[in-house]
This record gives sequence, structure tokens and C-alpha cells, in this order.
Amino acid sequence: MEGKNLRIVYLGTPDFAVLPLQKLVEAGYDVAAVVTMPDKPAGRGLKLQESAVKRYAVQAGLPVLQPVKLRDPEFIAALEALKPDLGIVIAFRMLPEMVWRLPRLGTFNLHASLLPQYRGAAPINWALMNGDRVTGVTTFLLNEEIDKGAVIGQKKVEISEEDTAGTLHDKLMEAGAELVLQSVEQVAAGGFVPVEQREMITGELRPAPKIFKDTCRIDWTSPCEVVRNKVRGLSPYPAAWSEMVSGAERIPVKIYAVNSSVQGISGEVPGTIRTDGKTALDVACGDGTVSVRELQLAGKKRMTVEEFLRGFKRIGDYRME
Repeated sequence: MEGKNLRIVYLGTPDFAVLPLQKLVEAGYDVAAVVTMPDKPAGRGLKLQESAVKRYAVQAGLPVLQPVKLRDPEFIAALEALKPDLGIVIAFRMLPEMVWRLPRLGTFNLHASLLPQYRGAAPINWALMNGDRVTGVTTFLLNEEIDKGAVIGQKKVEISEEDTAGTLHDKLMEAGAELVLQSVEQVAAGGFVPVEQREMITGELRPAPKIFKDTCRIDWTSPCEVVRNKVRGLSPYPAAWSEMVSGAERIPVKIYAVNSSVQGISGEVPGTIRTDGKTALDVACGDGTVSVRELQLAGKKRMTVEEFLRGFKRIGDYRME
């Protein structure tokens, strides 16, 4: 059987899940329905905001289901009525077994890492923060354990020195869209044997847990390359942060881009700031310095270091903590 003969139920919410759906539609696959999160109030006016996947699905004329609860009998009945052959889930909620088992051929997930590495909610961020040079995408069949199902396919993606979480997200989204189409064809053809992840483990497994505010705080006693990797691994969202401290004053600051150097600020403790007041804002780390290139004060817009220094003349009185 060809993949285009399968009735597909597609489950996803954010931008990362839009391109694979778009590729399926443009290639002529039968997407019977799209399942996404309910609209949420957002912004100052608390207007209802549609998910990125819903916006595309509506534009493409696809039926959309937005269950509040995935075990809702009405939602389950709606899925059963579709008689789906295959489920595809990308960046969605954890599915109950009654949902992922419902399609005739099961349900597969696209994950933004080379499983079994980086199981968890934030694989893109952690690969960068750990200084990896290669990552990728994986499709795997859902089972009872999170991110541990048998692997259908993988595609490697190189990480450049200049990649941030934002640019790597886009690379993996492109690779993931290609892999999804390939995986649909593999499932449709039958006869393939998915690989159990326990057979793929060759060393220590690195997790990719959810990112919290404390995760994002910069430890200036770390080596400068560790600081740089944290900054790019959290840029543009949720962003690494620190506090500029002078006496009792503490000013939170998000840091989006830095250059690193092994040339330290001689005799200074980590967090010490050196600046020329015009174009340079260097901060001492455990083994050298980083040069801040983009940052944002609370309540202000993101700006270059030159823009920041033009408006903040007392930076030499502060240190980073």
C-alpha cells in the first residue's frame, strides 16, 4: 500500500508541527483531521489565540478537532468515526493509550533528537547547551513509555558554531518534515521492523528535561564556552539571564548572544564587567571572558550591546551575578 492511501489523523500545536503537516497536504496525503490545543486567551487583551497548526489547518481546509480532555467520549467517538489508518503526533500533549492505539497501524511521533539521546521536553535546547556538534530527528512508534517507542527512522543534522535554539529549530523542522513523509511510506509499505531503542544505546544517555527559570540563570564561574553554549541554547526563547548588581540594586537582564574568549580579565572574579562604554561589554567567566552582543533589560526591547551602552552609562558600576 502507498502512504497516500492511508487516512491520517495529525496531532500537533506549535510552529514545529506546521511544516510536516504542510508537506503532507502538498504531497497529496489524506489528512482526515487535525487535532490541536483549544484556543487560548493571550496578550494584554486576552484575545483567543489559535495554535499555529490550527491556523494552517483552517487555511488548508482540513477538519479540526480541539478537545479539552483527550479522554472525552465525544472526542474518542469523533476519532473512531474517521476510521484512521495512522496517527502522527508532533509537539503535542501526552496521549492516552486509547488515542494512540486507535489508528489501525498505530501512531508515530517525531522527536527533535537522535533517540535514545535527549528524551524529554527540550531536546533542541539541551543539545546546544551541552555543546553537541550533531543532532537530528527521529520518528518512533508510541507506546506506554514517554519517548521510548521503537524507532522507524532517523535523520542527522549538523550543529554549526553559530547555531542557536532558533536556527537549530528551523533546521530540525525541515529535516523532520522530510522524515515524516518517509516514515509514512515505510509504515504503509509494511514489512519493516522498527528498532527497539534499548538496542541503540551505546553510551551514557543525556536527558532533555523541561526548561525552568533557574535552568536559564548563567553561572559566571563556568568556563566561557559553557556560558556561550547556554546562551545560544536558550536563544531566543526562553533566554539565558543574569542580574546586574550594584550595591542593593539588582537589574534582571536577558542575554541572547555572546562571543567567547579564553583571554581572561586578569585578577578579576567571575561576573566582573569590563566595558569601553561604546561597543564592548565583557564579563569574566571561570576561565576567560565572554563578550555580550545582544541583551534585554526588563520592560525594554531586545538590543545590541552598542544600543544598550548608549542608554546605560553606569554599567561600569555593576557586576553580573
